[in-house]
Amino acid sequence: MKTFLLFLLPLNLLFFLTQGHVRRDSSPPRRETATIQQQQTPNEAHLVRSNLKYARKFHDGELSHIPAKKYAIVTCMDCRIDPAAAFGISLGDAHVIRNAGGSAREALRSLVVSEQLLQTNEVFVIKHTHCGMMGITNEKINDTVEKNLGKEALAELNGLDWLPFADLEQGVKDDVKFLEESKAVPDGVHVSGWVYDVEDGKVHSVGK
Repeated sequence: MKTFLLFLLPLNLLFFLTQGHVRRDSSPPRRETATIQQQQTPNEAHLVRSNLKYARKFHDGELSHIPAKKYAIVTCMDCRIDPAAAFGISLGDAHVIRNAGGSAREALRSLVVSEQLLQTNEVFVIKHTHCGMMGITNEKINDTVEKNLGKEALAELNGLDWLPFADLEQGVKDDVKFLEESKAVPDGVHVSGWVYDVEDGKVHSVGK
C-alpha cells in the first residue's frame, strides 16, 4: 500500500504541472503587444525596416560630433531637397539646419550653438525655387490656422512671425545681411547666399 501511494503522488503532481503548463501556453497574447502592432503606421513600419538595413552596414560610429568641414547650411524643409546629395555633404561634414523657408532668423539659435559650441565658421544660406513661404503673408497663414484649428490655437501661437518673403533672391540677400549684422554671429564667420532650383537640381550663388 505504501509503495502504491508513493507511486500515485508523482503522477498526480505531474498531471497538475502539465495541465498548468498547457493553460499558460494557450493563453492569448498580451494586449499591450497587440495594441502596439495595430497602432504602427505604414511610415513607422517603413522607418523600422529601412533603419535595420542601414544599421547592418553602418560603420561610422566613431565620427566626431564636431563637423569635419566646419560649416553649416541653412535651408528649407521642402521634401524635394536632399542636402547631402545635392550639396555633396558626407556624414560628419557639416550641420544642416532646416525650417520652413530656410529662414536664417529662425535658424539663429542653432547657428549660435553650431558656432560657439561646435566650432563651425562658415554658413551657407540656401533657399529654393517654388518655395511655399514665398509670396504668402502672415495674415494668410494665420487665417488658415484659425480656420483649421480654431481661435485658441491661433492665440497659442501669439502673433508668431511666419517669416515669409516676397522675392526669392532678395530673401536670400536679406538673410545673409541679417547674419552678417547679427552680434550673435562672430565677424570671422563667412556667410554666403544661394538658390537651389528644384526643377533641375542646380544651385547658383546670390550676390550681396
